[in-house]
Amino acid sequence: MYTVDIDREEDSDDVMHQQAANGGQNSSCASGPEGRTEPTQVPKRTKNLAAKIPLADLSRNLLLAYQSFGVVYGDLSTSPLYVYKSIFVGKLSSHTNEDAIFGAFSLIFWTLTLIPLLKYTLILLSADDNGEGGTFALYSLLCRHAKFSLLPNQQAADEELSTYKYGPSAQHASSVPLRRFLEKHKKSRTVLLLVVLLGACMVIGDGVITPAISVLSSVSGIKVAENKLTQGEVILIVCVILVGLFALQHCGTHKVAFLFAPVVVLWLISIFVLGLYNVIHWNPKIVSALSPHYIVKFFKETGKDGWISLGGVLLAITGTEAMFADLGHFTASSIRIAFTFVVYPCLVIQYMGQAAFLSKNIPSIPRGFYDSIPGSIYWPMFVIATLAAIVASQAIISATFSIVKQCNALGCFPRVKVVHTSRHIYGQIYIPEINWILMIITLAIAIGFQDTTTIGNAYGLACMTVMFITTFLMSLVIVFVWQRNLLFAAAFLLFFWIIEGAYLSAALIKVPQGGWVSLLLSVIFMFIMFVWHYGTRKKYNFDVHNKVPLKWLLGLGPSLGIVRVPGIGLIYSELATGVPPIFSHFVTNLPAFHSVLVFVCVKSVPVPYVSPEERFLVGRICPRPYRMYRCIVRYGYKDIQRDDGNFENLLIQSIAEFIQMEAVEPQFSSSDNASFDGRMAVISTRNVGTNSSLVVSERDDSDEIVSIQSSRSLTLQSLRSAYDDENPQIRRRQVRFQLPESPGMDVSVREELLDLIQAKEAGAAYIMGHSYVKARRSSSYLKKLVIDIGYSFLRKNCRGPAVALNIPHISLIEVGMIYYV
Repeated sequence: MYTVDIDREEDSDDVMHQQAANGGQNSSCASGPEGRTEPTQVPKRTKNLAAKIPLADLSRNLLLAYQSFGVVYGDLSTSPLYVYKSIFVGKLSSHTNEDAIFGAFSLIFWTLTLIPLLKYTLILLSADDNGEGGTFALYSLLCRHAKFSLLPNQQAADEELSTYKYGPSAQHASSVPLRRFLEKHKKSRTVLLLVVLLGACMVIGDGVITPAISVLSSVSGIKVAENKLTQGEVILIVCVILVGLFALQHCGTHKVAFLFAPVVVLWLISIFVLGLYNVIHWNPKIVSALSPHYIVKFFKETGKDGWISLGGVLLAITGTEAMFADLGHFTASSIRIAFTFVVYPCLVIQYMGQAAFLSKNIPSIPRGFYDSIPGSIYWPMFVIATLAAIVASQAIISATFSIVKQCNALGCFPRVKVVHTSRHIYGQIYIPEINWILMIITLAIAIGFQDTTTIGNAYGLACMTVMFITTFLMSLVIVFVWQRNLLFAAAFLLFFWIIEGAYLSAALIKVPQGGWVSLLLSVIFMFIMFVWHYGTRKKYNFDVHNKVPLKWLLGLGPSLGIVRVPGIGLIYSELATGVPPIFSHFVTNLPAFHSVLVFVCVKSVPVPYVSPEERFLVGRICPRPYRMYRCIVRYGYKDIQRDDGNFENLLIQSIAEFIQMEAVEPQFSSSDNASFDGRMAVISTRNVGTNSSLVVSERDDSDEIVSIQSSRSLTLQSLRSAYDDENPQIRRRQVRFQLPESPGMDVSVREELLDLIQAKEAGAAYIMGHSYVKARRSSSYLKKLVIDIGYSFLRKNCRGPAVALNIPHISLIEVGMIYYV
């Protein structure tokens, strides 16, 4: 009997997810004597439990709604600090009268009603991708229901994932011509991807601008009360607060939400009471401005100046996109509850009260919010406003992390470190590199502009561009995913594009007055994304067109023309089919190779997450004597590749399961004389330990372990000891593989399993190509600039593939290879 000891780190998440996966699988029905389905007798205790389930769901949604205040609504709820000031600037300052203020409030009210309440809360939150939101979630849905994706290494097996299908499968007749046109023309699919990337870049731009304008607008209240403070001293306070905000991000959304939620709730209650007081005390007639009649009257009086002022009105809905982008952190129901019953009424009453105050105090427009506060509560409101402004930045920072992670998973952003900050709430992440880059740019904007009106022009343009793109993508989702009539989608598109187009055109007018900042930031991030995506695709296409022919491998024989030494070699490649060209480089340059070879492809699929039961695809390359396998590891764009130290263990068990499955099931069998590549089997990593051909036993490190002696054992033991000293919190386990005595097992299967165990006993090596991508000499100057300078710079300064894949450095073998693309 052959055994091998393998380190394993115990992950409590697996237990938690397993318990969740097993929930709800008990049937409450049984088949009657005549084939009818009859209800079984449900115990009284079970009935009581079932009765509590809706109550449990409600309490969970209420808890998440409470947390969402601190993450989602901080930005949206602090807009009253600067909206009226931004509306009545420039030429519109000559129209400052009661009717104009009533008209401005009417515009704000109907904008809040039509876009955040109607479009986002009622419609857009229903277009989630298995609970995930944002522009990439919409794009992912479209790619799965039509051939719009430009992602490489996609397979038909990916369409069998449980999270792949969403919505009805039947196509509406009116959508077929449009779908065929988009699928046929690659340029149209490229344009669609660029539109999505532009939306992503604008969200990242929001992550830079929001902290600057929120904190600057709140802290400016100090100058209203204390004229002794200079502008430089105010900016210093702003910078200190911003640094502290970004330094808190490593704590994670979950902890930040509980810390910030009480602040936002207190802020919303305060502005509601303040607004109600101002309405009653200053001008109760403001209630009549809820009528859209005042909007018509406003534009008749102000004309072109009123249209330009829309760039200030749209600041009332900045932060709305976080409701959809941060959906993965919460639930659609919790976000709807929080906005509809708390945030929306509080904002409406506050804007109404501020308008009532300004209609009787016209000179106070530049300091509208702080002047409307009664003197006795000024400083408490200032403290709450400052804290709320700090929280306001959290919504878009969380959304920025999510967007960057999705871009990275879809091959459109350089590799970065992604930290999963919560074991219990899926999708809450922190990206250190992006966090500090955002902080530096935010500080530069705050110090450089020092004016909320100028920053607001950039802010409004970025937010409205995201909303404009989201409306376009949502109309495609209505057609291709929801399978609704094309006219319905066109009506949705035109209705919201007319509204948002008016605001976007007004924001574009203000490009010279600060709007250029968001355009510059989006261009920089778009260039980074385009260069990375272009270089990655060129490298992949080189691998596809230079695959190693299977006939050549078959001609070499099972030994591959070299010595096959004991051990298992894990060869990493982006190819999901075929043998990568770097393998021929190994065979022709190395004197020996491992007795068992596994070609590992870690790839992303256009779904938010892949369940552990469906993560591994295992198949065979070449006939059985070659001992060559393929393993495809699939992750969704929201999945986190955790370093749990258990990958080798799962891989060996999955291959063993495949070997036995191949012998039992005819569709996986193959003659030893025929090439075999392409047929893959889904191996569940949940059940592999119980159903595997190998018996697995575990013990703690503290137990006596018979270790395998080798020439490098002392070095490995010292390294392991150092690692354990640095990571005392990790409980490490020992996994022992054993081949059970089974008289009925086929001889060839048993021999192959023994070879697999022996190879693992000898040790595993991770083999990767250290590639250098260069443009061909005949390439254009622009292509050389993109590949040789842009892509090369990004590859050198991002995380290496071995680090991103959690490959242990001590077991890594890298072989250099130049790609001329």
